[in-house]
Amino acid sequence: MFQGASSLSLDAKGRLSVPTRHRDVLQATASGQLTITKHPHGCLMVFPRPEWEKFRERIAQLPMSAQWWKRIFLGNAMDVEMDGTGRVLVSPELRAAAGLVRETMLLGMGDHFELWDKAAYETKEAEAMQEPMPAAFEDFAF
Repeated sequence: MFQGASSLSLDAKGRLSVPTRHRDVLQATASGQLTITKHPHGCLMVFPRPEWEKFRERIAQLPMSAQWWKRIFLGNAMDVEMDGTGRVLVSPELRAAAGLVRETMLLGMGDHFELWDKAAYETKEAEAMQEPMPAAFEDFAF
């Protein structure tokens, strides 16, 4: 389970250093192989390869009425591999799609990560904090 937020910078070549606390798990569970694709909320999803394969199968089973979403998720997916220092290259196309230039936020979301432009994430988080909690939290105790 991946959790937690990390403020990270892309280097000049568009590479991202995976936080040390996640590297060993990614190496052990996915041999350092990841898949990055678009997320409909304006960020990127970063999957360890075994989790991507499960997600890909679920997406592939969707009906023809979801064809554009299949294109968004599957057609934009890029396979990457962590290098010896734990960096992954985020393609120019995916960086542009998520508005990633330099400062990013990597969020552990359980079986995958979300990669956000830091300013965009902070704006969306602040907006969400001003909204009432969704009904799904009605019976949730804090």
